[in-house]
Amino acid sequence: MSEPLQFEVPTALEYFSALVADDATLSLIEAAASIAQDEYPDLDTQSVLADVDAMADKLRRRIPADAVPVQRLRWLNRYFFQELGFAGNVNNYYDPRNSYLHTVLSTRRGIPITLAVLYIELATQIGLTARGVSFPGHFLIKLRMHTGKQHGEVVIDPFTGHSLSREELDELLGPYKRSHGLLGDFDAPLGLFLQAAPPRDVLARMLRNLKEIHRSSEDWPRLLSVQQRLVVLLPHAWEERRDRGLVLAEMGQYGQAVDDLTAYLEHRPDADDHAALEARVSELRDVGWPRLH
Repeated sequence: MSEPLQFEVPTALEYFSALVADDATLSLIEAAASIAQDEYPDLDTQSVLADVDAMADKLRRRIPADAVPVQRLRWLNRYFFQELGFAGNVNNYYDPRNSYLHTVLSTRRGIPITLAVLYIELATQIGLTARGVSFPGHFLIKLRMHTGKQHGEVVIDPFTGHSLSREELDELLGPYKRSHGLLGDFDAPLGLFLQAAPPRDVLARMLRNLKEIHRSSEDWPRLLSVQQRLVVLLPHAWEERRDRGLVLAEMGQYGQAVDDLTAYLEHRPDADDHAALEARVSELRDVGWPRLH
């Protein structure tokens, strides 16, 4: 009698790595949902996707087939922000659970980027063209409105559900421009900050939100899990390799820390922190490797 076939279940990181391997097939909603598997190992991402699909199907059945984009947008906003009650988590903004899609689906509360990922998926499923915008300090949603020969764009704040005017966007951008000297002769046009963010960039911003939360609390194991994903997602972002090395050093994994920091130094020879990290690598080698007698 032949042995039954056995399949090895991929780890959460391996699953994420497969999801983000190719930009052409990268599913933002699935990859975003999978981020929570570090904290919730038994999470079934397919059930999360099924919940989102059920929401989209319920909305789609309400919208007349001949509805124009502006009408579809009104239906979506009413459904997402009013009926379902999605909104920003103003009371616990820095709670890491705001970055986990399944929790946001359950509580109807999140941060701009997770709310945007859900909104964009629903918008796409009802025939709208919606993309995320990595606006400085606040993630936004941009929708293209096509009606006959007329074309336009609507920018929505997923935290509040409000459509933002050009004046409101300029006001939101003001502090960033002032802090970066982008005024007067060096002023940058608003459109530069409203470029659509590719799915890979959206995922990176989600992970970096968690990165800041865990780094602030010095939660090294959780921070390492986030860094592992960032290195997989952005293999040529050597700063993420550096940051993973520094976390590994904090956790006493000196050999792996040296490997990461050395890779960063090789690829960023002109970095401002080059000398300091060279010294750190030397320290880690002394600590981590026993001397010969």
